[in-house]
Amino acid sequence: MPVEVMAVVLAGALLHAAWNALIRNSPDRTRDVVLVVAAAALLAAVALPFLPMPAAASWPWLGASAVIHVAYFLMVAHTYRHAELSFAYPVMRGLAPAGSALVAVVLLGESPPLAGWLGIALICGGVVLMAGDSWRSGVLRGRALLFPALKFPVFTAATIVIYTVIDGTGARLSGHAAAYNGWLFVLTALPLLAWFLWRDGAATTTHLRRHWRRGLFGGFCTLGAYGLTLWAMTQAPIALVAALRETSVVFGVLIAALWLGEKVSTMRALAILLVLAGAVAIKLA
Repeated sequence: MPVEVMAVVLAGALLHAAWNALIRNSPDRTRDVVLVVAAAALLAAVALPFLPMPAAASWPWLGASAVIHVAYFLMVAHTYRHAELSFAYPVMRGLAPAGSALVAVVLLGESPPLAGWLGIALICGGVVLMAGDSWRSGVLRGRALLFPALKFPVFTAATIVIYTVIDGTGARLSGHAAAYNGWLFVLTALPLLAWFLWRDGAATTTHLRRHWRRGLFGGFCTLGAYGLTLWAMTQAPIALVAALRETSVVFGVLIAALWLGEKVSTMRALAILLVLAGAVAIKLA
């Protein structure tokens, strides 16, 4: 993978970890997800008049992706109700790259070289090791918590696999990754915001008005993170970009330690080294 593409993916990974930490640290995670997505759509709407329209061939992929992304953002909110960032984030991000790679091989005929598969395996192994350490250290207390704490990250990982393959294809067909990304967030935000305004308009409106600054920060991070990822998918194999993007778990663990006060154990440090080794293997692929 070219070094400039790798740098773009890593920058996107940092932004992705930042907005996930913001949601995890929120007292109202569901409405904060809506806030972040709405802010991202607002920022995108400001930029879209200056960008070309995505090619017609990409619009069916855009529509499908918007539906999946609504489910994804709702799953993220539910996930962080039941598990800590240092457990949930590695699980849902760690399972996704292997699934994305397999789907890309089967549906797109796009298979990474041997070094790429090694990188994918190392990154997946590292992030799952982080989740296992959270389990071992007692983040999941009691069997009653185990199923919801594990169920939602796994379901979220499934939505990530689906939208990764859809958007990797759609962005390539669009002819302009930034325009595709902007329309994606607008199309995702409209039904998500409409649903919450219909369900509980007064509380949702109050939350948006009171916390708009946090929303703009999170919206900038998620819009930027995915825009960088989509551009990278037009330059490199989807499976490699999807795996390298999950170096965000390293940033997530560091944010969890420095900002949320969660501990980084020896096992998590080893997991970080595995993820970094995987990134090196992908660079050499």
